[in-house]
Amino acid sequence: MNPLDEKINQHFAGLVVRKDLVKTVKGNAIVPTYVLEYLLGQYCATSDEASIQSGIETVKGILRKHYVHRSEAGLTRSIIRERGRHKVIDKVSVALNDKRDVYEATFANLGIKDVLIDADTVKRHPKVLVSGVWCIADLSYEHSEDRQTSPWILDAIKPIQLSHFDFEGYLAARQQFSTEEWIELLIQSIGFNPELFGRRSKLMLLVRLIPYCERNYNLIELGPKGTGKSHIYSEFSPHGILISGGEVSVPKLFVNNTTGRIGLVGYWDVVAFDEFAGRNKRADRALVDILKNYMANKSFSRGIETLGAEASMAFVGNTQHTLPYMLRHSDLFVDLPEQYHDSAFLDRLHCYIPGWEVDIIRGEMFSDGYGFIVDYLAEILRNLRNDDYSQMYRDHFELSADISTRDRTSVEKTFSGLMKVLFPHQEATPDEIEEMLRFAIEGRKRIKDQLMRIDSTYAAVRFSYRDRRGKAVAVRTLEEETYPQYFASSANAQEDDQASLPLTATSDSAVDGEAGALREKHLTFQENQRAVSFDLLLGPYLRGARSITVTDPYIRLFYQARNLMELLETIARQKADDDEVDVHLVTCRDEFKGEQQTEYLAQMQMACEAIGVHFTWEYDETNTIHARHILTDHGWKILLDRGLDIFQRYEMNDAFDFANRLQRYRACKAFEVTFVRVNP
Repeated sequence: MNPLDEKINQHFAGLVVRKDLVKTVKGNAIVPTYVLEYLLGQYCATSDEASIQSGIETVKGILRKHYVHRSEAGLTRSIIRERGRHKVIDKVSVALNDKRDVYEATFANLGIKDVLIDADTVKRHPKVLVSGVWCIADLSYEHSEDRQTSPWILDAIKPIQLSHFDFEGYLAARQQFSTEEWIELLIQSIGFNPELFGRRSKLMLLVRLIPYCERNYNLIELGPKGTGKSHIYSEFSPHGILISGGEVSVPKLFVNNTTGRIGLVGYWDVVAFDEFAGRNKRADRALVDILKNYMANKSFSRGIETLGAEASMAFVGNTQHTLPYMLRHSDLFVDLPEQYHDSAFLDRLHCYIPGWEVDIIRGEMFSDGYGFIVDYLAEILRNLRNDDYSQMYRDHFELSADISTRDRTSVEKTFSGLMKVLFPHQEATPDEIEEMLRFAIEGRKRIKDQLMRIDSTYAAVRFSYRDRRGKAVAVRTLEEETYPQYFASSANAQEDDQASLPLTATSDSAVDGEAGALREKHLTFQENQRAVSFDLLLGPYLRGARSITVTDPYIRLFYQARNLMELLETIARQKADDDEVDVHLVTCRDEFKGEQQTEYLAQMQMACEAIGVHFTWEYDETNTIHARHILTDHGWKILLDRGLDIFQRYEMNDAFDFANRLQRYRACKAFEVTFVRVNP
């Protein structure tokens, strides 16, 4: 185990599990992750490898013996008949047979229905009446000569969820972790390897948890296929339910006027709509209207009676167009069904997760480290629904008076959710509070920017805040930073008088290159920003140079050497065919793979000779250089805080991946670059 895994096991002994074990025991069982981790938590919540292996065999044995596979349902029914009684793991739903005045259960995988269940059991577990619950069920078989009597009897059920937890112990253990360690623990808990995600991407994954810890929170995430948008709602918690956006109805979601039975919002903490996008899909207008009222007022009407509920709403769907296409030709909600492409409905959303920033899930992204048993974390988040952290920023920051009540509420609910997830002990530095506040503001601003495109009656809003010294800070979305040309006509894009907003490489460098009027400047880039390349960012400042010196101590590993090769490609594109350029690298020798490092540089040197680029290098034997910059002989020094390592991980071996072939399709890390004139 690495140091973090050891620390996790030290402070949360018995409450964590190694995340790769789920795949080990799952096999072909179509069962939610929280069901498997419930069992693993009983037998494998340890760091002892021998105990883990023994526990895995125990869990596999339980699944073999009690989990009902649809293909083997007939065999399981026969076992119950022959033995008279047997425990099964299945999804159980219950309905009232008012003609016989009895409750009858249906077993999803076992394929039986009309199973008698007593009223007291139903009262103790009311969720079985709405969409069903995964449980360990004690089922018996008693044959009767009366054909009207079902032989199946459900004696007892045990819902698969945690029976108790120590919330104070959770808070005390949280204090033993740094913020970065805690974020990594949470990312591992939802099944991902934190090393493959940047800070911003991690926060976006954690925003998906807010509906579980914040009452009546309305979240939307639209983006490309395969980014894991619905996973957190289908696999993570027994308190959430994922339904198809096209299958929901007013009776199913809110209340059945005929029977008086409350719908999903009365039983679940989170109701998530899957496959919510689709321009050609049709939605019930009555459903949209009652949904709008519920999202705004936390209540809905049933005849003359008004009922309230606490369920949060999450809407996830796939986009059909690229981000710049949507920004130029329509809006970021363009793929929603027409009935939901309604400003009144969209205005009730609290946060928009930009799904196009989330990487498509690949095999290596899954974690093999330790994380919370998801059922334990689900119970913690559910307990946090009783608390309100929305005002914690007010000791340090003040939202702009321009922000309306609805916008302010949205920002504060997202902020409260992030604070609950990351700082449940309510101990955060002003910088950490500011980071959460900015993230929350951006999530709401993304919605408001699009509302002004859809409905001209919406007034422009200056999304900004002030610190206690009175300094105003304007917040802009990442797409606004990346594609400012599509926001230029928006009244919402005006600059704050006291805010220094960075220019983007896309617009500024391109203009500089065309006009030939290079100038000193400082640029800041956010994590996940795209449309950035060495050609646009550095090319205009390298054009015309005859001698270039690159100082970067970290040209050691393969991906770092590839970054240097791509810089050499930019230099080659900037020079005339009949010119020659000297490029000299100053770097540090890798302590363990020095020979391989030298081989990379030698191969680049041979390749460059054929195109008129004379590439040389030297190792700084003192290993003391830290600054990263590029110096040209025609008067420019380019200061790079991350050196050439500005891109996030991408598939280098996939020849058919555009991010592999073209830099502008890659997501960036957060970095800064400064262009300074020097004497040549």
